Amino acid sequence: MSSPMRTLILGGARSGKSRHAETLVREAARAAGATPVYLATFRPWGDDAEMDDRLRRHRARRGDAWRTVECPVALPEALDAEAGVPVLVDCLTLWLTNLLLDGLDIERQTGRLERALAARTAPVVLVANEVGLGLVPDTPLGRRFRDEAGLLNQRMAAACARVLFIAAGLPLTLKEPGPG
Repeated sequence: MSSPMRTLILGGARSGKSRHAETLVREAARAAGATPVYLATFRPWGDDAEMDDRLRRHRARRGDAWRTVECPVALPEALDAEAGVPVLVDCLTLWLTNLLLDGLDIERQTGRLERALAARTAPVVLVANEVGLGLVPDTPLGRRFRDEAGLLNQRMAAACARVLFIAAGLPLTLKEPGPG
């Protein structure tokens, strides 16, 4: 069975969403005879040993079989540049964080992302955190982030043929393309 052109994978922290996404993109790249591309939205924020360790573990798990493109803000441009090869975007939540911290127009940037996704000729798997299932943040910035993440996830779910929710490493299908 071929992979849909656009897949969104949602889940909580340490749910297994990146690992599942890597498997899907690796399979799509193998079927296409291509090298999988990892579009990394992580931006170092200074001296953060825990985030550095997460980054190291992600890189080690992927190994040398992937080509990595760092795009903490320029995600639509990176998707355009890699339109013909299977890509993994990890993750939309960090991309949103970067947009917020840089004071960029989230609506405009999300529209650009939607257009880049629609123009693709190869599969893409998007990873995002589902942050709206927990406590209400106690700061205005935290509440804005939670709200913007929910809106971004809704728009990406509408733009994708397949949407999965990962919990405890197990995928739950929320949306799947129909036959044909």
